[in-house]
Amino acid sequence: MAIQESGEMYLETIYVLSQKKADVRAVDVADYMNFSKPSVSRAMGLLRDEGLLKKDTGNILKLTEAGEILAKRIYERHTVLTTLFINLGVDEKTAAEDACRIEHYISDKTFEAVKRHMLEHTA
Repeated sequence: MAIQESGEMYLETIYVLSQKKADVRAVDVADYMNFSKPSVSRAMGLLRDEGLLKKDTGNILKLTEAGEILAKRIYERHTVLTTLFINLGVDEKTAAEDACRIEHYISDKTFEAVKRHMLEHTA
């Protein structure tokens, strides 16, 4: 399933927020991402249409199984790439920003090679 970068960012945000609090609402996503509520609402609708997100009667956002798998994959890329860049001497803020951009475009093959390299060369 091909999903746009913005959709991946929303999924990752919902995943990160769900690790911090039990109930995640669209307003939480808007606040975290510094986006308008209408923009977030539209994106949530698109993610629901793609079968990646559910919203219950209390407006609580829940990732579907497919949504959670994708969100975890994106988040793993973000954390691994951020760590790699920090290990290379990049400051934390820049490392996280660069990882955020790259995580959406790096191929699975290259990402797996990066993970293998880090495992082999990290104490």
